[in-house]
Amino acid sequence: MSSPEPVPLVIVEGFLSSAGAIVWGNFEEHSNYACQSNGEQNRRTIFASVGPVSSLHDRACELFYSLVGGTVDYGLEHAQANKHGRYGRAYGDGLYPQWSVDHPLHFLGHSMGGPTIIKLQWLLSTGFFGRKHSADMILSVNTVSAPFRGTQLVYRLGEDTHNAPAVRRFSPGDLLAKGVHVAAYLSPILPRFFDLHADARDLSFRSASVWSLLSQLRKSDWAESRDATPYDATFEAADEREALREGAVHPKTYYRSYCATLNDPSPSSPSTSSTSRTSWFSWLTQWPFHASAAAISNFDFASLRPIPAFMETVAAARRASKLGNTDTIEDGVIDVATGGDYLSASLRANDGVVPLFSQWHPCECRCKHFSHSDNILDDGEKTRYDCPPEAGVWNVHHLAQAHHFSIVPFWLGMPSQKAFWLDLGHWLRTIDRARIDVAGGAAVERCILVPQESSADSGCG
Repeated sequence: MSSPEPVPLVIVEGFLSSAGAIVWGNFEEHSNYACQSNGEQNRRTIFASVGPVSSLHDRACELFYSLVGGTVDYGLEHAQANKHGRYGRAYGDGLYPQWSVDHPLHFLGHSMGGPTIIKLQWLLSTGFFGRKHSADMILSVNTVSAPFRGTQLVYRLGEDTHNAPAVRRFSPGDLLAKGVHVAAYLSPILPRFFDLHADARDLSFRSASVWSLLSQLRKSDWAESRDATPYDATFEAADEREALREGAVHPKTYYRSYCATLNDPSPSSPSTSSTSRTSWFSWLTQWPFHASAAAISNFDFASLRPIPAFMETVAAARRASKLGNTDTIEDGVIDVATGGDYLSASLRANDGVVPLFSQWHPCECRCKHFSHSDNILDDGEKTRYDCPPEAGVWNVHHLAQAHHFSIVPFWLGMPSQKAFWLDLGHWLRTIDRARIDVAGGAAVERCILVPQESSADSGCG
């Protein structure tokens, strides 16, 4: 009897990224090792194209319809509130038209691709796409350097700290917005690489006049709105999402995040991993990220209005430390004696784009952390799964001396990239096996790779 086809993996790219397999490279040779070594079919990889600068809502809608097919429907209420058309691009049969609870999908999101997947699952759970669609259609969520709770970088690039989504004039973000409008205006004659998925906004020369373009170049209605990526990357937008419980885990979905840092927030953590022994090429590509990492680390949180909710978590941790409270913070990885200091440091430790704490997971949840000493990139043969992990729990892996693009999307054939895809392939295969066993009525023994530093379940702040 032949083994069932592995559940396909959908890859969702981040901000300003829509190159697909062109830059992601030959990772399937390594991601499919787990399947091939067990005599199974290769896992299908699906690159789903979404708006590279669009809001999480719009990206999630585009992701859904690109998979199932049909015309993108952003929803009447959303379209009216954000002053763009309700309907977007029309897809034919879709990349995976059979997508359903019986035919679920794995998802991998890099950067803003991570929150996009979370938004999609939330829309599915609320019945936005119809009651026949469910959050259980997403079998696993896997993210790399995802800004679930925002990033300081968006303010450094021009987002107003007191009046987001307003953008400071002639800031890098303002200049980028002007470039986006020019690209949108010329989109009918530009290569597919520049596809902004702005069909519902009527910004191209086929729909808009030159005077309209000049008006948008002066002040962008899109970039300075709540319906674009920059605002969704603010701490204010993250608080709004979490207030609605967007990002709450689902009991039948498996969650994993890979969190990169160029600077380690914990002085006691070892820094001898293989990822810290970089080649001259790695050093050459890392220096711009060290510059942006410094800008993020030195950000003045006191300048933010409204005050982000996570600042209350830091304050609570410090108060608990002073009072000698014995409760643990963030899964036992942070003990109460240093909890406040660690959380504060994790706001500044970053991968050159996203702070560490924001990469962990959205919302309060059950989660397990794996420290730098358990780095999956140190040894591609170290991490194996004899039985599946637990669903409804975030598994957070910390990657030392790694920047925002160290692992994906740009394929350089580095040992760390090969190790990542090899490990991810094993992770997905164990989830597939668990799903088959459950469908067959077999009892499934749950387990997870145990880190060298123990981690206990708790509500994560």
